[in-house]
Amino acid sequence: ALDYVIMALADDFWLLLLGRTLAGLAGATYITATAYVSDITPREGRAARFGLIGAAFGIGFVLGPALGGVAAAWHISAPFWLAAGLAAVNLAFGIFALPESLRPENRRPFGARDLNPFGTIFRAFRLPGLAIPLICLGLFEFANMVYVTLWSFWGREVFGWSTLVIGLSLSAYGLLAALSQVFVMPRAIVVLGERRLMLAGLALALVAFAGFSATTALWAVVILLPLSALTDLVPPTLTAMAANSVDEDRQGMVQGVIAALASLAAVLAPLVFMPVFGGFVGEGAPFPWPGAPFALAALIVAV
Repeated sequence: ALDYVIMALADDFWLLLLGRTLAGLAGATYITATAYVSDITPREGRAARFGLIGAAFGIGFVLGPALGGVAAAWHISAPFWLAAGLAAVNLAFGIFALPESLRPENRRPFGARDLNPFGTIFRAFRLPGLAIPLICLGLFEFANMVYVTLWSFWGREVFGWSTLVIGLSLSAYGLLAALSQVFVMPRAIVVLGERRLMLAGLALALVAFAGFSATTALWAVVILLPLSALTDLVPPTLTAMAANSVDEDRQGMVQGVIAALASLAAVLAPLVFMPVFGGFVGEGAPFPWPGAPFALAALIVAV
């Protein structure tokens, strides 16, 4: 809430940067929410429940830009005041309505070494059965960041999309992702199980990335977009596999490491995908290929 108030009042870049720094710290809310769901859910139901968290993000991905666009028509700072109000309501809900999820017998001591995020990551990778799901999740999150990094640039370069069309395509993706988490995830996890569902999701991701790397036809985008939304089943499945491999008193640690890997992917992906994109659309490109970053993402998913 404080972050959005600062952003609403900011008249200087550095003040805006301060607000975004607070927002980065507030990103730990997602980790805590996932650990909370893990605390109150039996092991066999965690993948589907984690999918509901993804569905909530998908719904926010659809409604957020719409609400922001309407508010911005009234005043340029109105979307930030609206977001601050929603965050404040959420805070009040957390204080007065949300009970503690972790039973006393499942809690563990918190010491100075727990404050070192890199030490926590290294300890997590040394836990039996945890390294492989974490590696798979980190690679997938990195590859999947190609959408966030390049979608608007790719759409303009290949199809000449306007800002409105780009926004509509992103909203469509958010809606499809939410529907897949709510309706497909609970049924698929029962039919396929965690490992086969994860592999099926990775296979769909490979097809989607390869398709986007080669297509110049709008009808192909219409087909590939639902496939890419279905690949959002991979993170909750891998998260559940990771959560189920550790004791109940380590759920927060595991979710923190998973979030750290996703954040690392968000930092590194633009530094990798953008130069690849620029190298194939600039004047010195050996041949025009705007989809080259998607091909790289496909290779990473294949690995």
